[in-house]
Amino acid sequence: MTQYLKAKAGEITPEMMTIAKNEQLSAELVRNEVAAGRMVIPANKVHLQKGLDVIGIGIAARTKINANLGNSALSGDAANELEKVNVAIQYGADTVMDLSTGVEINELRRRVIDGVRVPVGTVPLYQMCEELDDIADMKPRDFLDVVEKQAKQGVDYMTIHCGLLQRHLPLADKRLLGIVSRGGSLTAKWMAIHKKENPFYERFEDLCEILREYDVTWSIGDGLRPGCLADASDAAQFGELDVMGELTLRGWAKGTQVMIEGPGHVPMDQIQMNIERQIQVCHGAPFYVLGPVVTDIAPGYDHFTSGIGAAMAAMYGAAMLCYVTPKEHLGLPNLEDVKQGVIAYKIAAHAADVARKRPCARDRDDAISRARGRFDWREQFRLSLDPQTAERYYRESRQTSQDQAAQCVNNAGLETEQFCTMCGPKFCAMRISAEVRKLRNEEK
Repeated sequence: MTQYLKAKAGEITPEMMTIAKNEQLSAELVRNEVAAGRMVIPANKVHLQKGLDVIGIGIAARTKINANLGNSALSGDAANELEKVNVAIQYGADTVMDLSTGVEINELRRRVIDGVRVPVGTVPLYQMCEELDDIADMKPRDFLDVVEKQAKQGVDYMTIHCGLLQRHLPLADKRLLGIVSRGGSLTAKWMAIHKKENPFYERFEDLCEILREYDVTWSIGDGLRPGCLADASDAAQFGELDVMGELTLRGWAKGTQVMIEGPGHVPMDQIQMNIERQIQVCHGAPFYVLGPVVTDIAPGYDHFTSGIGAAMAAMYGAAMLCYVTPKEHLGLPNLEDVKQGVIAYKIAAHAADVARKRPCARDRDDAISRARGRFDWREQFRLSLDPQTAERYYRESRQTSQDQAAQCVNNAGLETEQFCTMCGPKFCAMRISAEVRKLRNEEK
């Protein structure tokens, strides 16, 4: 039985107990959220046996972030991609997706699953495409075999583009950028060549049978996500979303866990509407969004443009955020790009958790503020998302202003650690504020 079926039967599993403890929620609340389909636990039975730190993805839990990784046909290798996986997890990725194309796909996936304790996702169509000369040669049975092969390896959730139908293709023709999803474009090409309906939609129940056997969570892919602001919230996107809502119910009816992928480029004024519409259409299934990117003018800085949208999306109800790196639209990210993308999205997720008043979300903010107030630099570094960078900036500032700071300290009779180098000892507002407080207390 899947986590969903066990929850429906009233059973609180060990995985639900772990999530309840980590999220500071009641176990019954977690069970109820899973039973209602509002929370998923991506935990393939095979990966559980190998060692998996389970998480809950849903509106009642803290916002999760995913890091997309994997080599491409043009660049990357297994060793480098595994290093990126470790960097992503080090800085806080809750899940990783192996989106590898090119060679070594099976071996890289095996090494990722065996080497990490976070849930691992894939897009099986990428492997299907690599195994064929042309996607047009794909037979539905071939794809089912690839899905089963990956499930047996221990993949915890899979993105499959089941909601893109033939009737949506003319709508995509009207777009500025057409279809920007790799999986969506490959599916559309197959349908256009064979003049048949989406085979993943047609064989949805067969796919459910495989996913249910291993308790692989559905990530119903948005093949028609907008790739620029001009295409956001159009008839193609929402036409596919309606089908995704239908598939959510069909997935639950087959006993599988379901989450829904969301749009990629959306203006800020449309984000709330998009999130609320998804929640309604897809019956509360967790929403997993890429960004969204809120402006198209900043190649090289899309971890910023998308981080803004990600924070807003999470505040309005998205359950998981798929990170974007500075290399988005430009190339395969390196180690530093992965780090920057993860940190940007940890900030977005945490800011949303604070805004939504999730249990104890603000504790870390308050702790670091207290450390700032007492000039406890070590504690500030420890509580930072990136302690090494915070301490390096601090030390660099101390080094460049060491002589000047020492002179100021001698003149003022202060300890060197009781101010930051931006303000200096004479203008440090927090130190002056402490003096004011002390003077007022003496008056009393």
